[in-house]
Amino acid sequence: MNSATVRNLLVRGMLAGLAAGVLALVVAYFLGEPNVDSAIGFEEAHAHEHGHEVELVSRSLQSTAGLATGVLIYGVAFGGIAALAYCFALGRVGRFGPRATALLLSGTALLAVYVVPFLKYPANPPSVGDPDTIGKRTALYFLMMVLSVLLAVGATILGKRLAPALGTWYATVAAVAAFAVVIGLAYAFLPVVNEVPGDFPATLLWRFRLSALAMQTVMWGGFGLVFGELAERMLNPRPAKVPSGTSVPAAN
Repeated sequence: MNSATVRNLLVRGMLAGLAAGVLALVVAYFLGEPNVDSAIGFEEAHAHEHGHEVELVSRSLQSTAGLATGVLIYGVAFGGIAALAYCFALGRVGRFGPRATALLLSGTALLAVYVVPFLKYPANPPSVGDPDTIGKRTALYFLMMVLSVLLAVGATILGKRLAPALGTWYATVAAVAAFAVVIGLAYAFLPVVNEVPGDFPATLLWRFRLSALAMQTVMWGGFGLVFGELAERMLNPRPAKVPSGTSVPAAN
């Protein structure tokens, strides 16, 4: 794959990330923001003793322009990174075409980058969590994410090395099992973080976490579909159709 192809795929990846960001923005606005408002209302109702704090950025601006800016920039950035990973993965993860490779990559990335860390350290709405431990919680989350990505890469390498001896099916099962075992050990040994107030509504917490998961699923799924189509058209262009009634010159 030459530099021109990589550059073209990078541009398409960023465009696909932007399109996926728009889809995720819709989910975040209609599913996530109502839960954020409810969580903020809970926080304000329990913060009378702390006095009134000056709001530097209005809530309406946060939930519209701020949300759109953050989600779209994130979509473009992760789309570019995913496109570079796609350039490396194409042809190396099996005999998959451009479209199937994009879907496989996006699904694997969703699992490794978000779902696995999410199951250990799920997203929390405002008013949940001690401000003094935010640094520790952030570090633990990113540690879990990096570990998950590295283990996913390691499982892929393990599966490819076992394939000649075990066959593709059993090599894949062995690699997935190894990934699950090591991730399970990480879940067991990494610290548990549980700072949800006892009186915080369980239904609200569940809805918030579900909306966060839905947003990421739409983001990565949308990227896989859009980028897969763009990559397919670029790498496997369809031959131009000859208009009906047009004679094709015979070869001499």
